[in-house]
Amino acid sequence: MTRLARNALLAGVALLAVPAQADTLREALAQAYATNPTLQATRAQQRAEDENPNIQRAQGLPSVTASGQYIEFVKASPNAFAPTERVLQVGPDLTVPIYSGGAVKNGIRAAKERVVAGQANLRATESAIFSQVVAAYMDVLRTQALADLTAGQVNVLTVNLEATRDRFEIGDLTRTDVAQSESRLALAVGDLRNAQAALIQARETYIRLVGSAPVNLEPPPPLPNLPASPAIAVDTALENNPDLIAARQQAKAAGYDVEVAGAGRLPSVSLFAGLDYSDYFGTLAGGAPGLVQTETTANAGVRFSIPIFQGGLPAARQRAATQRESAALEQVIAAERDVIAQTRAAFSSYQASLQVIESSQLAVQSAELSLEGVRAENSIGNRTILDVLNAEQELLQARAQLVTARRNAYVAGFSLLAAMGRAEARDLGLADEGLMYDPLTNYERVNGRVWDWDRDPDPVARSTRTVDIPAPDASVPGSNTGDVTPPR
Repeated sequence: MTRLARNALLAGVALLAVPAQADTLREALAQAYATNPTLQATRAQQRAEDENPNIQRAQGLPSVTASGQYIEFVKASPNAFAPTERVLQVGPDLTVPIYSGGAVKNGIRAAKERVVAGQANLRATESAIFSQVVAAYMDVLRTQALADLTAGQVNVLTVNLEATRDRFEIGDLTRTDVAQSESRLALAVGDLRNAQAALIQARETYIRLVGSAPVNLEPPPPLPNLPASPAIAVDTALENNPDLIAARQQAKAAGYDVEVAGAGRLPSVSLFAGLDYSDYFGTLAGGAPGLVQTETTANAGVRFSIPIFQGGLPAARQRAATQRESAALEQVIAAERDVIAQTRAAFSSYQASLQVIESSQLAVQSAELSLEGVRAENSIGNRTILDVLNAEQELLQARAQLVTARRNAYVAGFSLLAAMGRAEARDLGLADEGLMYDPLTNYERVNGRVWDWDRDPDPVARSTRTVDIPAPDASVPGSNTGDVTPPR
């Protein structure tokens, strides 16, 4: 394992010292997986998609209808052989489709492909939500660390200002030195307010995604199975990226749609059977004796239809479906391009962040030594107050850059796993929590169900609301981010 890789595994460590019993990234991901409304809505949409094969299959299954009518003949025909005053007719009818030009068969195939595409889209949504949660989690840690660093800088500058004023009082420094210290402190207080605002915003984003407030977040665990090269990452992504899989399945479904559209020019054949019961209420032929006032009849046969000319409708439909298939094939290429670009960019960002971590660590070490030396030289008059202030600012910037680089490395690494199709619940060990949602479970539950009165329970929202979560503040437990104002 290379030194950069080892740094990657430690990228999330040491952002902040947190107490025991803190929230973990795994817990945040698990809660979002179970309660995020975007993910829950996508699952519901997929459950709706699961019904489309049944809808297509129903067009090729037997159907039974019952019809009835009651008629009062206000004026009978004078040519009627056996006129009647009223009649009740009821009876069931059975229709069995035999051949429909392949429309049903190909419609079912297209629907099944779209079910698979929907399952891939659900994976993509799951991965996207996880990526957002990871970014929000790391943003809270980063903004907490930056707020803490900025508060520490305010405290340091406050002490500097007090010391500068004391030295000014005894004539060791000038008014200019005091003004420079006051200016730097005022700017630092402004930076602290901005850092606190950014922290509140990061916590609000976390609440929106996860559904609970972040409490003492722990540093995240190392990222698993990161690729050693962009080529390996791209090969894995081309095989497993859910957006690309969904695009391929949609293209297959579009191919079947072409066949469905072409079936409109082919013959259709069906069997039919009927049973009819008629009751004339004793009014047939005026109730003449010898005539049966009720009767039951039955019929059966074959019905076929051969389209001759439809004004070019089926040809237009098939041409349109062909062009939609062409568009779907182009979208596969577009999705492939996006996946390749995202994967390479994420790998590049990840590698760059690792290098920034190394350079920032060196910068922090150098800035600490520099500040120590400048303070020592200032104490004997070889350095000015401005030199000390600049050295403190450089140390703050180096530490802030290190914190940001660690955040960026972790987020970029997770984005790389997401582009590779390796950042889903099954990859993150959430199955151990008993939370795994398997879309196949619902598909198998509803597949082939033909009872017309079968229905699911009334829907109930499964995601959690955040209206009762108190508005977050900018406090960092155990830090110096209190109400800081420059001394007068």
